[in-house]
Amino acid sequence: MKRKRTNRNFFNGGPRNLLIGVLIIFMLILGLSQLTNYARQVNQVSYSTFIEQVKNNNVKSVHVDDSDVYGIYSNGDKFETVIPNNPKNWDLLEKHKVDVVVASNAGKVNMWYFLPLLILLGGIFGFIWFFMRQARGSSGGGGGPNIFSMGKSRAKMFMPSTIKENFNSVAGAVGAKEELQDIVNFLKNPEKFKRLGAKMTRGILLVGDPGNGKTLLAKAVAGEANCPFFSISGSDFIEVFVGVGAARVRDLFAQARKHAPSIIFIDEIDAVGRHRGSGLGGGHDEREQTLNQLLTEMDGFQTKGGSVIVLAASNRPDVLDKALLRPGRFDRRVDVPYPDLESRKQILHLHSKGVSIDETVDLNKIARGTPGFSGADLANLINEAALIATNRDAKKVTVEDFEEARDKVTLGKESKTMILTDEERKVTAYHEAGHALIRLLLPDVSDPLHKVTIVPRGRALGVTHSLPEKDKYTDSKDRMIALVKSCLGGRAAEEIVFNTLETGAYSDFLKATDIVRRMVCLFGMSDDLGTVVYRQQQGDYEYSQKTAERIDAEVEHIMRDCYKGALELLRVHRDKLDTLAVTLLEKETLYAAQVYELLGIEPRVDHRFTVQN
Repeated sequence: MKRKRTNRNFFNGGPRNLLIGVLIIFMLILGLSQLTNYARQVNQVSYSTFIEQVKNNNVKSVHVDDSDVYGIYSNGDKFETVIPNNPKNWDLLEKHKVDVVVASNAGKVNMWYFLPLLILLGGIFGFIWFFMRQARGSSGGGGGPNIFSMGKSRAKMFMPSTIKENFNSVAGAVGAKEELQDIVNFLKNPEKFKRLGAKMTRGILLVGDPGNGKTLLAKAVAGEANCPFFSISGSDFIEVFVGVGAARVRDLFAQARKHAPSIIFIDEIDAVGRHRGSGLGGGHDEREQTLNQLLTEMDGFQTKGGSVIVLAASNRPDVLDKALLRPGRFDRRVDVPYPDLESRKQILHLHSKGVSIDETVDLNKIARGTPGFSGADLANLINEAALIATNRDAKKVTVEDFEEARDKVTLGKESKTMILTDEERKVTAYHEAGHALIRLLLPDVSDPLHKVTIVPRGRALGVTHSLPEKDKYTDSKDRMIALVKSCLGGRAAEEIVFNTLETGAYSDFLKATDIVRRMVCLFGMSDDLGTVVYRQQQGDYEYSQKTAERIDAEVEHIMRDCYKGALELLRVHRDKLDTLAVTLLEKETLYAAQVYELLGIEPRVDHRFTVQN
C-alpha cells in the first residue's frame, strides 16, 4: 500500500499566514514603487526655478507635454515642472538655445502612472492563482484545512493492513469483548444474521472511565473484522463557522460507505452529542446542527455491498442527547469497567513484555495490591518501575522498584526539599497515627492498612495508605461511616494531644463530606430524609430550598457523630496512639505488618509486593 502524501501548503497556518502573505504583497508593491522613482531620479522644481535655470543657460533640453515639462540640465540631472500657457516661454527657450520637443496628446498613455496599478493587479491575480493551486492540491491530497476543504472530514482512515490490534491485544475486558464479538461476526458474515431476519445494531456506545481501553477495543474490532477503520474525535466536528460540522459528518459517512464494510469510531462523543437546548448562541447552534446531521446519518442508513458500524466512546453518557441513544442509533451500550483481579493479572503480563523484570517479582501479587487501577494505570506502573530501576543503574526491575512506583503513582513523589520543624513533624506523626489507628480499631468495616508515613509526598506532609482485601462492587453504611471516622481521625488526634486546630485536615474534611453527602443524597442512608434521591442534573437542583437546608443539617449531624466517635476511640486507646506516633517520628515509615506487631493487633492482609524488614 502506498503511503498517502501529505500536502503541506502555505495555508495550513490559517489566517495568520494569509495576513502575512497580504502584507508581503503590499510591501513588494511599495518597494517597487520606490525603486521606480529612484530609477527615474527626477527632481521636482518650481516654475520660477525653471525660468531662472533657463536664463542661466543651465537647461540643455525639455520635453513639453501640455503644461508638464520634463527636462535635462546641462550636467545631466533630470527635472520636471509645470508651466503656464504663456507664449513668452517659447521665446525664452529659443533665445537660450534649449532643445525643445513637444509631445502629441492624441492616444498617449503615461506608463509611469499605471505601473503601480499594474503591479498591484499582478500581485493580486498571482496570489489568487497560488491560493487556488494550493487549495486544489490539498483537497486532493488530504492536506491541512483551508477554505475549500473546511467541510472535509478530519477522520483518520486506517486500512486493514495497517491495523495490528485484535482481541488478543486487549487484556481483560472479557464481557466487553463478548458483546463486540457479535459486531465482528456481522461484518465478516452478514448473511448469517439475515438468514433468520436478525438485524445487527449499527451503533455501539463504549462507556467507561478514562484509561480502561475503550479506544483499543474499537481498534481491536476493526482488526478482528479486517475492515477499514475511521477514527475521529467529537471535537473535530465543531468549527467556528456554522454548518461546517454538519458538512464534516456528511463527508465522513460518505467516505465510510465507499469503503464499506467499515467502522467509524467517534472518541469523546459527548463533545458533540450533548443534550440539545442546553444553551444559546452560535457555538451551540453549530454543535446542535452537527448533532442533527449525525442523527440523520445514523438513522437506518444503508449501503450497497456492505455495512457501516458506528462505535463511540464516552465517560459521560448521562449528558448525551436522548435521541442519540434511542433504538436505531446507539442502541447497544457496552460497559468497559475497571479491570478485576484476573484482568489486572493479564494486563500486567501483557505490558511487562519487553521489560527486564527480576525473577523474584510476582505479577500476580502486584495485581492483588492494585485494586482500582485502570489499564492505563497498570501500564504506567510498569513504566515507572522501569524508570526507577534505570535511574539507579539496575540490571533488572525488582519488587522494591514496583513498591516505589506504586507509592509514586498513588501518593505522589517523595519530596526531598520540604524540611519540617520538629513541632511540625510531631503534629504530622500524631495526625497520621490517628488515621491509621482508627482503621486498625475498626477491622470489620474498614479496608486493611497498607502503610503509614510522615515522609512528605506530593502536597501531603504525611500519608496513611490502605488497600482493600478484594475488589468491591457495593458498599455498606457501616463501611462508609468507618471511612469517615478514619478521615476525621487526624484532626481528632491533634485535638486530644495538642488541643489545637491545624490546617492539614482540609483534604480529610473534603473527602469525608463528599462521602456523607452521597450517603444522604444518593444512597438513602439518612434516617431523616429517607430513601429519596436528591440530585443535581444539568445545573438544576431537583429539590427545594427547604430540602437543601434539611440535607445540610443531616450532613452536619452525621459528620459531628463521626467526629465524636473518632475522639472516643482515640481517647480509649491513647497509649497505642502515643506508641505509634513516637515510632513514626523515629522510623518515618511503617508498613502494616510492623504496625500490627508494634501495637499487638491481629494482622490482616499484607498488600506489599515484598516483605519489608
